[in-house]
Amino acid sequence: MRPTRSPRLVAAALCALAVLAAAGCGAAPEASSAAPAESAATGGRTSYPLTFDNCGTKVTFREPPRRVLILNGTSVGEVESFVLLGLEKSILANAQHYGVSDDPSMIARIGALPTGGLTMNKNFDVPAEQVLKLKPDLVVSTWSGGFDAKRGFATREQLAAAGITSLVNPVNCAMGKPEATPEEQRAYRNQSINSSLEFIGLLGRVFDVQERALRLIGELRARVEAVRARVAGRPARKVLVAYPGMAMMNANGLPAVMTGGIYDDVIKAAGGVNAFAGQTADMTRTLNREQLATAQVDVLVVGLFTPDENAGREAAKLFAAYPHWAASKSRTYTVVSDGVYLGPLNAWAVEKISKVVHPGG
Repeated sequence: MRPTRSPRLVAAALCALAVLAAAGCGAAPEASSAAPAESAATGGRTSYPLTFDNCGTKVTFREPPRRVLILNGTSVGEVESFVLLGLEKSILANAQHYGVSDDPSMIARIGALPTGGLTMNKNFDVPAEQVLKLKPDLVVSTWSGGFDAKRGFATREQLAAAGITSLVNPVNCAMGKPEATPEEQRAYRNQSINSSLEFIGLLGRVFDVQERALRLIGELRARVEAVRARVAGRPARKVLVAYPGMAMMNANGLPAVMTGGIYDDVIKAAGGVNAFAGQTADMTRTLNREQLATAQVDVLVVGLFTPDENAGREAAKLFAAYPHWAASKSRTYTVVSDGVYLGPLNAWAVEKISKVVHPGG
């Protein structure tokens, strides 16, 4: 896999800001809602044509897609879901890359996928003319903004006119969609580990691999539930997830501190509580040094964004900068990368974090 490049870092910051504007992130997360009907895999064979609503767009699949383009969107969760489902042969071109992973095998597996010779435009995704020239039968985007003409991308209408189906990860409908419905905004705010599993179920239906999807969902859920059972009843220690390599996402040049939604859910499953629990993505952008210094932090989770980052060194820097943290005094930390994001590797992160939140037993 290619190492993450600096333009991608900038893209992450831009994407985060876009999320704030599109999803109305001012409210605290609510209780997780039930899985949307279109995401549920039944375990049986898919009956084609398969038609459902995806972020307000009616999509129809007459057979399993065979030429899939996965857009960048500063995400890696969609391509990882394809890989874990064994759908690599259906990928015509993949634009999602990440230089480090909580699943060591994932880097090479994604690196082996075709890229189609695609290049990114100034908004760090595949421009419309390249998408249309490639002639995929399905284009997958992690967010609605991946089909925004103002960013130079092909619209869903353009793709449909060319006989190309488009698909947005349903939990991210509100991202980049100014007219997002209250339900779509609520789904985005309430992202959880279950949201990651729902996308696997959706792919299972679309590609007629529902039994495979249900088996994978069951395996991943069982790993998370095993951790929940192990830490049940223990005190929830305060956990801070910080990505030093994403400091450009913070207005004060601090490490990107991840809060809300799926980050809170991953930490909770590991037996902890986010040091900034209940906050939204806006906290990542506005957090200042005083807030960070006065936070209660029992466990530091260092997030890696590029393969050349040294987690031990970054942890030592944070401990020196914030000596009043309990984590600084005990030197308690662990390391994650993509496992705390929306995607199929949440179980890896939950297991890693739980071992330092509640070691042993």
